[in-house]
Amino acid sequence: MTETADKTDYSKTLYLPQTEFPMRAGLPQKEPEIVARWQEMDLYSVLRDDAAGRPKYVLHDGPPYANGNIHIGHALNKVLKDVITRSFQMRGYDSNYVPGWDCHGLPIEWKIEEQYRAKGQDKDQVPVNEFRKECRDFAQHWIDVQTGEFQRLGIVGDFKNPYTTMNFHAEARIAGELLKFAMSGQLYRGSKPVMWSVVERTALAEAEVEYADHESDTVWVKFPVADGVWSQESSELDHLLDAHVVIWTTTPWTIPGNRAISFSPRIAYGLYEVTAAENDFGPRPGEKLIFADALAEESFAKAKLEYKRLRDVPADELGAITCAHPLSGLGGGYEFVVPLIPGEHVTDDAGTGFVHTAPGHGREDFDAWMDGAAALRGRGIDTAIPFTVDDAGFFTKDAPGFGPDREGGPARVIDDNGKKGDANQAVITALIEKNMLFARGRLKHSYPHSWRSKKPVIFRNTPQWFVHMDLDLGDGTTLRSRALRAIDDTRFVPKAGQTRLRAMIEERPDWVLSRQRAWGVPICVFVSEDGEVLKDDAVNARILEAFEAEGADAWFAEGARERFLGSRANEPWSMVRDILDVWFDSGSTHTFTLEDRPDMKWPADVYLEGSDQHRGWFHSSLLESCGTRGRAPYDTVITHGFTMAEDGRKMSKSLGNQVFPQDVMAKSGADILRLWVMTTDYWEDQRLGQNVIQTNVDAYRKLRNTIRWMLGTLAHDEGEDVAVADMPELERLMLHRLAELSELVDKGYDNFDFKRIVRSLLDFMVVELSAFYFDIRKDALYCDAPSSTRRKASLVVVRHLFDILVTWLAPMLPFTMEEAWLERYPDARSVHLEQFRKVPGEWRDDALAAKWRKIRQVRRVVTGALEIERKEKTIGSSLEAAPVVYVADTELQAAIADRDMAEICITSGISVEAADAPEDAYRLDDVADVGVVFARAGGTKCARSWRYTDDVGSDPEFPDVSARDAAALRELKAVGRL
Repeated sequence: MTETADKTDYSKTLYLPQTEFPMRAGLPQKEPEIVARWQEMDLYSVLRDDAAGRPKYVLHDGPPYANGNIHIGHALNKVLKDVITRSFQMRGYDSNYVPGWDCHGLPIEWKIEEQYRAKGQDKDQVPVNEFRKECRDFAQHWIDVQTGEFQRLGIVGDFKNPYTTMNFHAEARIAGELLKFAMSGQLYRGSKPVMWSVVERTALAEAEVEYADHESDTVWVKFPVADGVWSQESSELDHLLDAHVVIWTTTPWTIPGNRAISFSPRIAYGLYEVTAAENDFGPRPGEKLIFADALAEESFAKAKLEYKRLRDVPADELGAITCAHPLSGLGGGYEFVVPLIPGEHVTDDAGTGFVHTAPGHGREDFDAWMDGAAALRGRGIDTAIPFTVDDAGFFTKDAPGFGPDREGGPARVIDDNGKKGDANQAVITALIEKNMLFARGRLKHSYPHSWRSKKPVIFRNTPQWFVHMDLDLGDGTTLRSRALRAIDDTRFVPKAGQTRLRAMIEERPDWVLSRQRAWGVPICVFVSEDGEVLKDDAVNARILEAFEAEGADAWFAEGARERFLGSRANEPWSMVRDILDVWFDSGSTHTFTLEDRPDMKWPADVYLEGSDQHRGWFHSSLLESCGTRGRAPYDTVITHGFTMAEDGRKMSKSLGNQVFPQDVMAKSGADILRLWVMTTDYWEDQRLGQNVIQTNVDAYRKLRNTIRWMLGTLAHDEGEDVAVADMPELERLMLHRLAELSELVDKGYDNFDFKRIVRSLLDFMVVELSAFYFDIRKDALYCDAPSSTRRKASLVVVRHLFDILVTWLAPMLPFTMEEAWLERYPDARSVHLEQFRKVPGEWRDDALAAKWRKIRQVRRVVTGALEIERKEKTIGSSLEAAPVVYVADTELQAAIADRDMAEICITSGISVEAADAPEDAYRLDDVADVGVVFARAGGTKCARSWRYTDDVGSDPEFPDVSARDAAALRELKAVGRL
């Protein structure tokens, strides 16, 4: 502030901000130091000790898979969880976070198999428990890696004692849950079509499948009418006996498995005759074909045929028809009749209005076949379901002409690499030779693929282990009804998640649990030849005792059968060799985490995962818990969307648009990544890229500078207090705003609406504090005398602002708030051991706030007018101005009456006229009846405060400062600061 060398340097007499809290955050360097400090002090354990006796609030961690570095989805997920647990911890709860990992299953097993294949070895030649140990070691490696990465994100939890599904106790508990289903009769062995990965040689659940575009062969196939029971004239009977029912399918390879044709009584069907044909193969003139009327024209056009309609074919006729199989005579097979059966799934939206029904290759086909099985058996029809395709995708002996009896060996649907085999072409060729092909084509459509191998799956009928969805559980409920009731009793955030999960449970088939792999918890039951499950408490107890001590490897050890069966070993019980679906593992985590750990509680207050977990973890946890405990293991379910690239496209390696959390942390810091999470609508899909990151860097810089200024100002805080009633209105206004924000922050954390909190706090800190309150109060804080009530009151308010804002923000930006807190309170342990400050209700003053809204309207017009003068370089500082403000609005006049508007507008002077402004006055469109005419300040510039006043030099001891500043200097001199 020294203007010339011969003048006194008053800068040392000012209470200027003093702090070592740097303007440049240096988060990539600072954050690891803070992580190390937390680990050294064992912050997690200190938090637990500090919270002892408080009510528990438990977020149960959905286990990530232990098979690679974390990605941006992990970062989003873990930050959200961390903010929830920290916020409840700082609001009076014991909010414990126990991280967990999913360790079993195909992804890890596949990685180990790849290592064997790379060496030219066969993993099936390795002792199973030796192979399982390699899987265990692989999972543990990635648990260790991910632990470090999660902690670098600022996540605080029990990383020393996490839960893992491969822990011996966990494996015993998972097995115990399975045995509960077995003992209650809910577990059964059945044969149903399941999604099958040929590449991975295992059944897949819906949660393990994703849909992608796939090009399929399509065929229209003719089934000759063989017989019927008629009420029509004999001429009509002749028409139908010469006719063919035509089906359409995108899976020609399933034709050998065909056992029926489904139709709908709601659809109108007709008998058609070919009148002309352009194709080299297919129907000839004179052939009669049955189609849904709505699809006949499109189908005949596809086959390049002309036609005429002969008559209606009503549903009662269709229901009486049986057809011959189109492959009849091939390989000595297919000499059975093919009945027409009604099916709810049949529509006339596409195809022919008839659905080729292969009960071994589709859920709807299976259901339609089983629904009509009794009636079919009454007609003498064999309802056995063939196994036409094996686990490697080859046709079996149940597909004569295409299986082992075929010259050159069996045809294959899909090969080991997920490529299309020769099965489709073999079937199409046979149909052409039999003159049973109406038309053919290709179709690009959405088709299920394994989410691990990214290869298409098939539907095949295999013996698997299931849990009944609709079995009466002895109390008038079923697993389905219990789950639906539990969904209704659960809070969903957002609400749409409830509808989605309910729809899935309403429609889902029986729960398939078995997988044909090696790395996992076995389906540890014994079974008789006819599928009866052994129910023996003593056998079960021996199994669980062994699993607890040795892990699930005990099931695969030599002599395991005799060990577990004991005296029953001479009975014809077989050990099941399948393992459990990993979703059963993760669905059971509530048992060995929430129930078994004394630092947790059951049920959890909240589960939080991505929206795909409606069909995954939320789903399996719900079914497991409802099947064994009758209710969900959670009270609240929160879902987040997926992170897309900035342009809205999916992140992918091929597009080069991936954002890795490790890169963001290395360049900008974890708190920047966390701020992005907090400012997104995480319930929906979010976008992330360099521009989004930079936006958050800019917002963070403003927030940090606000905190830095508070720290610098509080360096002069001597802890004196001022009663609220004795404070100036401006200070009371800031306390009022804190009271308003306190309600918003509490509701925001309760509703998991973090964006609302952080947006409101950012706006408050940047707009209301930095650009308004602090801007106004800098003069008083820097220049007022030590005894000034205004200065003391402002320090009290800044003290409250700092403590309250930093603790509110600590769950979201834990590194920055820790750094700031320790700068202010160097003897403190951690800001994360603090509680949110209680904001007194008496701080709320709505009348005062309403008055100041009017004052700020006038201020906005003044600052707008001065900004123009500054841009035109008429003035350099607003203190060089003393504008005239014209206020015609009486309410605004009353609001600013008796106010020091020069202080509020940061000018050296101001004149207020209760009149209409002249034409050339500056105005704002949204502030009626206020105009400003610029005028330069008179008087002399104070060498200390830089204000222009008429009383500079009034004190002869300090001739170059104003009277206010002279009085302050005299006080400072008296205490030895001058």
